[in-house]
Amino acid sequence: MFDTVLVANRGEIAVRVIRTLRRLGVRSVAVYSDADADARHVREADVAVRIGPAEAARSYLDIAAVVRAAVDTGAQAVHPGYGFLAENAAFARACAEAGLAFVGPPDAAIEAMGDKIRAKATVSAAGVPVVPGRSDVDADDPGALAAAAAEVGYPVLLKPSAGGGGKGMRLVERPEELAGAVESARREARAAFGDDRLLLERFVTAPRHIEIQVLADTHGTVLHLGERECSLQRRHQKIIEEAPSVLLDDAARARMGAAAADAARSVGYVGAGTVEFIVSAHDPDEFFFMEMNTRLQVEHPVTELVTGMDLVEWQLRVAAGEPLALRQEDVRLTGHAVEARVYAEDPARGFVPTGGTVLAVGEPVAEHVRVDSGLRAGTAVGSHYDPMLAKVIAWGPDRDAALHRLDHALGETAVLGVPTNVPFLRALLADDEVRAGRLDTGLVERRLDQLVRVEVPAEFFVAAALDRLLSLSPTGPVVDPWDVPSGWRLGGPGGVTFRLRSGDTEAMVRVEGLPGDATVTVDDAEPVPVAARWTDSRAGLELRYAGELRRFRRTSAPDGTLWLARNGFCLPVGERPNLLATSGESAAAGPVTSPMPGTVLVVKVAEGDVVRAGAPLLVVEAMKMEHTITAPVDGVVAELHVRAGQQVALDEPLALVTPEETP
Repeated sequence: MFDTVLVANRGEIAVRVIRTLRRLGVRSVAVYSDADADARHVREADVAVRIGPAEAARSYLDIAAVVRAAVDTGAQAVHPGYGFLAENAAFARACAEAGLAFVGPPDAAIEAMGDKIRAKATVSAAGVPVVPGRSDVDADDPGALAAAAAEVGYPVLLKPSAGGGGKGMRLVERPEELAGAVESARREARAAFGDDRLLLERFVTAPRHIEIQVLADTHGTVLHLGERECSLQRRHQKIIEEAPSVLLDDAARARMGAAAADAARSVGYVGAGTVEFIVSAHDPDEFFFMEMNTRLQVEHPVTELVTGMDLVEWQLRVAAGEPLALRQEDVRLTGHAVEARVYAEDPARGFVPTGGTVLAVGEPVAEHVRVDSGLRAGTAVGSHYDPMLAKVIAWGPDRDAALHRLDHALGETAVLGVPTNVPFLRALLADDEVRAGRLDTGLVERRLDQLVRVEVPAEFFVAAALDRLLSLSPTGPVVDPWDVPSGWRLGGPGGVTFRLRSGDTEAMVRVEGLPGDATVTVDDAEPVPVAARWTDSRAGLELRYAGELRRFRRTSAPDGTLWLARNGFCLPVGERPNLLATSGESAAAGPVTSPMPGTVLVVKVAEGDVVRAGAPLLVVEAMKMEHTITAPVDGVVAELHVRAGQQVALDEPLALVTPEETP
């Protein structure tokens, strides 16, 4: 085993790798950018080295800087995690040239599987079934593209040849959508992978995404460790993963596992990797190779929980030359595990990335629950990196138990200061089709309206109102009755009324009495008796409301906004002096603002252009994803405030579209 290992990554995966290194007694080295100088992975490593500014291209993607940090700190090996340089063959070669062990496969295997066109040809020659498609089409020739798509048959899937993770992938259902999808896919692929080559594949209807974990040593042993179901996705980004899949029986599992092992052998694979398949929801015997990820996967914890193996430990042992200590027949899957990815995003606003400073973190602590997280209070979540913050994973003796534990664990998860997708995750877990295991990759999109329609519970507004009364209430041995915020007036108490807002939801809360014994009325509802008090040095609020004792985690942002968390909801609740404009007034104004902090990639209009509602105006990139900003109304582009390449903040004005004058 190595004495010192450098972790060439950040966030939750860096923390997770460091955890195994610490257990093994191996000295860990972290690298960080200026944006991560005080990050959790930096604090938890034995040594930390700055490698550049916030931009990933000048820090985490700087091969020379990472290798230099490893050599300077005496590391013998480099663990790349996933993302960044994990599937970069040039990085693997640079490590070898510097005398460092790369904790991953040989560079030749990375190159073979990193190019999807070459990968399909390689595994097909090894007898692994592949999705019908075309990889020999010139993307600069619209006619050839259209002919190839027609030959493959709509709907088709455009996929970047050089990368994965859903970036640059586009589903095209009709011929008239092809040109725009190709333009967008090539631009995103070029930005993410430096290569805009595309391939066309038939889109399998009612597809399920099932992947096989493989593990291979340098002595010729290749094992598969069962499958993971990753069908719950949005825009080809995985949301919830589980192991094993309810779709497969033992025979189907063995067939897919054998095919995955053959794919790995075909490129001389070494280390941990994942072979991904598309499987028909109607016929598990029909499966097609999609790609191989030549690295550890985000969802590897579910495999660890059902096999009892530490995949990071085995990556390190294999990289150190050790043979695998088990045979295929020794691999056993016990129980069921489910993982949910916690993102800094707002599902109600089209899943746009969010950001901010983490004011407080609440993570579940329970038997058979695991949290892989890079968060701590003070973490700044910006637009430079991927928006995934943490993963919550639960194991159970069966699928129902695992789902129940995961839902409860998410209810205990709170990231105050940064809006997350936790309420959406809980809504998805509660879906009848998900509970029944009737999954496919289109399920989330079909049910999106119901899943993102999460109302702010009235209890948050009640808690916020009582919290404000507590903050206004005098303390001390002598209390002047005139200082008590009871709304008292001649003729009796008048009560105190708060107009509160969380996101786009507002409520009028009237409180009569003192925080410890009061009556509240929310909007036009019936009055309800309440009582509230602070706990834990004001870090918590206890509220007795509607016959229940409810506990909230609480903290205040520097701007005075109160954040409350309970049952997976983590919301800023503040007073607003004016009611929201009506939707008609907002549309008539026609302002266009950025829904997230990011970078303007493309400006598609100029001042004076006539546009229709829904027409694309700009493309903004945030956290490696593109977001098209459209015209809110029919009208004229009266003002254009930004240019391509410009950094923009949340809600920063981008353009002004003045409505057409009606005759």
